[in-house]
This record gives sequence, structure tokens and C-alpha cells, in this order.
Amino acid sequence: MNELSAAQIAEILPHRYPFALVDRILDYEPGAWAIGRKCVSMDEPFFQGHFPGTPIMPGVLLLEALAQTGAIAVLSLPENKGKLALFGGVKNAHFKRQVVPGDVVELHCKLIKQKGPIGVAEAVAYVEGKPAVKAELTFAIK
Repeated sequence: MNELSAAQIAEILPHRYPFALVDRILDYEPGAWAIGRKCVSMDEPFFQGHFPGTPIMPGVLLLEALAQTGAIAVLSLPENKGKLALFGGVKNAHFKRQVVPGDVVELHCKLIKQKGPIGVAEAVAYVEGKPAVKAELTFAIK
């Protein structure tokens, strides 16, 4: 298994607090797929306004966490070292359940095609083994 700590993730991705949304990579294959983990805490800055009294992790941030997980797979290739993986689009996003403080989100991102610097990935975030969000993500390597 290829595990990465938060410090090792920071060597690959440019994201920093409060926008670093993947706490650990549990396993990955460069250029193919990655599985990450996000431990959702009440201390997350977005819970101050989303929503007071009913904290729910914003869906767009779940998509971003999935994209960051996929970026590990793409940017861990030697030829992509030091490059950026930019969001190109989201298709067929389906939100299945709310993500709240205390949840541990398992992030799965599998690259399904790439032509030049543009690629597409299938992404699913799970909580307690059940899908929280599914989407197809498009990215560009810069």
C-alpha cells in the first residue's frame, strides 16, 4: 500500500489550510487512482456559516476533496511533479447523504481517461461505507 501523511500530501499538492481537504492518502497508484480520508471536525471554518445549529459540510467542498484525492494520483507521476491539477468541470454529481462533524469520509477517485493535459475521473465519497456523493470530474494539468 502507498500511504501518504498530510505532510507528504503537502509535498505534492499546493493546497494549504483551510483548503487542504485530504488528511491522508490510504493507497494510490500513480496515474490511475487514489483513496483518501477526510476526518470532519466541528472546528472546520466552513461550519461557522454552513449552517449555524445544523452543521453540514458543503457539497462543493466534498467535490473539492475528491478532486484533491484524484490530483494525488495524477501529480504523483514523475512527469507531473511540480505541476497543478485544475478543476475543469463536474458532471452527474449526486449527493446521497449529508456529511457532518464526526464523520470520516473515504474519498475514492479513479482516472478513466486522459488525452494530453485533460482528463476525466470517477469519484465517490463514502461515509460508513455508504455513498455520500458521486460525480464525474474533469481536470487539466498545468
